[in-house]
Amino acid sequence: MKAAVLHALDGLPAYEDFADPTPPPDGELATLVAAGIHPFVRSVASGRHYGSTGHYPLIPGADAVVRTADGTLAYTGGLPPPYGTLAERIAVPAMLRVALPAGADPVAIAGAMNPGLASWMPLLARSAEVDALGTVLVLGVTGMAGLLAVENAFVLGATRVVGAGRDPDGLARAAKAGAVTVPLTGDRTADAAALVAALAGTSPSIVVDFVWGAPAETAFAALGRRGLDEDRADIAYVQIGSMAGADAAVPSTLLRSRRIRISGSGAGSASIAAIIAQLPRYMQLIVDGRITVPTRVFTLAQIADAWTTAAQSGRRVVVVP
Repeated sequence: MKAAVLHALDGLPAYEDFADPTPPPDGELATLVAAGIHPFVRSVASGRHYGSTGHYPLIPGADAVVRTADGTLAYTGGLPPPYGTLAERIAVPAMLRVALPAGADPVAIAGAMNPGLASWMPLLARSAEVDALGTVLVLGVTGMAGLLAVENAFVLGATRVVGAGRDPDGLARAAKAGAVTVPLTGDRTADAAALVAALAGTSPSIVVDFVWGAPAETAFAALGRRGLDEDRADIAYVQIGSMAGADAAVPSTLLRSRRIRISGSGAGSASIAAIIAQLPRYMQLIVDGRITVPTRVFTLAQIADAWTTAAQSGRRVVVVP
């Protein structure tokens, strides 16, 4: 079969022949309809993600819409290395083969599911813990995952979403989706003050952090408080990505003076069963237009250009046969 084949760290995938995958027990061999090139896909393929095997050659790709032998359109993913979803044929595991709802656009599903579920799961869990989400803070709102976090928060009942990031175009997209946006300048004192002003005297019920590093430290400064009275807030801080740095210093005073829990959400810590259970609901939100993501389509034969374009901010790149 033809596939996007990556031969080395930080290389460009090439459109080449690769051995067909063998379907797992109770699985089946399906054909590609649409697959997204997400930051997660690029990070794993390049060896920067903790889930990378470091073995090459490999086919990148985390999830896809496929057509099964009986003609059904289905969403799938979770393939064992060296196989990914950027290939003509995909061995679909039985546990992850969810039929698309009626009227679904395969390109929209492929473009939105991975970045959307990244925040959907922690936001959904938090919404079940509190009476109302109230204010939600999104760090890294300028990426597609950040934009979808804004949409997800409002779908789940948030009354206010504050989004912080650097890219002006991304901030404009987040503002159009309803977020109060904060441009980050790199001046921690000024940026923390801007976050405090945007929060307008409220404490977020949850912080969704796609970037970590210095922006996280800015958020910690903005969330700090002084005084010995009991903190009335209850903040869940969920670390999802590390685009701005792998490490961030957490002030001890923040942990002692506030009711705040810092945790992570990602492959390994998130419940696969819980994610699979949410797939039909999230796909239906995309069909209904409540979750939207701009996309740009390339063919599999254009994989080198698609891969390079996916590194840029803007529309999510989706590959079709």
